[in-house]
Amino acid sequence: MISKVADTLFLILAASPFIYYLLVLYGTWRFFLNSKDRVLPNSDFTPPVSNLKPVRGLDPEAYENFASYCRQDYPDYELIFCVSDENDAAVPVLEKLMRDFPERRIRVLYGSGRDAINDKVAKLVRMVNEAQHEVLVINDSDVRVEPNYLRTVVAPLRDPKVGGVTCLYVSTQDKTFTQHLQSIGMYSDFYPGILVARQLDGIKFTLGPTIVTTRSRLAGFGGYETIENKPADDLLVGRLIAQQGVKVELLPYAVQTVPDFDTPRALFSKRLRWMTVMRHMRPWGHAGLVFTQGLPWCVTVALTHPGIIGLGYVGAYVGFRVAMTWLVGAWGMRQQGLWKKMPLIVVWDATAFVIWLLTFGRNSIRWRNVDYRIREGMLVPAAASPAQSPPQ
Repeated sequence: MISKVADTLFLILAASPFIYYLLVLYGTWRFFLNSKDRVLPNSDFTPPVSNLKPVRGLDPEAYENFASYCRQDYPDYELIFCVSDENDAAVPVLEKLMRDFPERRIRVLYGSGRDAINDKVAKLVRMVNEAQHEVLVINDSDVRVEPNYLRTVVAPLRDPKVGGVTCLYVSTQDKTFTQHLQSIGMYSDFYPGILVARQLDGIKFTLGPTIVTTRSRLAGFGGYETIENKPADDLLVGRLIAQQGVKVELLPYAVQTVPDFDTPRALFSKRLRWMTVMRHMRPWGHAGLVFTQGLPWCVTVALTHPGIIGLGYVGAYVGFRVAMTWLVGAWGMRQQGLWKKMPLIVVWDATAFVIWLLTFGRNSIRWRNVDYRIREGMLVPAAASPAQSPPQ
């Protein structure tokens, strides 16, 4: 009798990812159902904007990324770039940008003037201080946008209850196996988690490719100065804005990012770094991911219950995962040719599970070829060295 009870409890636990998958399907359907009504590309709400872009080094296709911000259908905005120094590899590209778009107000700042672990955030401190306008749009340097971008992402600020805006992102083009795997991971894993969080607790974070807010909201939590020695600054900004009693709006609108990795090792390292940071920021939520990992549960059931039960669990896993990925990527985000990538879901899930296991007990990350330890939510260099430069 005890054996049967234990077996029943095991099968119930093994089915817990299916409950999560149902939440994903419902949350995704709700999010994208009326997406056209929530995106207003022709909005007449166009306050002056300061677009801030911290830069370090030269990303792939950097000129086209930067130039897309110069082609905005928006009446009044400035572009502020901040690089480490005059020798940064991006400087010639920025100089060409200013020559090619003389009608745009473009400023290039050199150095943050601050001593901080997170050099990207230190640069943002300076750019916020030197920005001319109240409304701020902040982007990573590898992002490319359409001409309606600023009108679209700024529009939600018309509502005084909205204090921050962020949006989704997709790859410009996938050429390698690693890039295809990264994309399938976004549609099948990353975005589903975000949409479930939105459904259950609202959006209390922002994503690096787009952060829209105001100087007042940043000042409300002390500004970027308060997080310049912490990891996951993008997530923290959204959390600190939401804590002021306003909403952070996630738009069903996607910008493009240019892939900057070509090998499975680079993708694995990037994912391991991010998941390690998340474990330190949300330890209980990170541990709870065990109930969203369908693949290891179903494989275990199939091995311990060969026959109809095992086949049922595996079939349910495959059906749910394909449905989730299609709903997010194909139906919601209008991505073409996604069916060809569906077999990669299993590869991604196996990889993600291994990475999740590796994060437990891990207190260090490698970021921009520099090793750091995470102590009480702060980044600490593992070993100071003149040859090491701070992360971007």
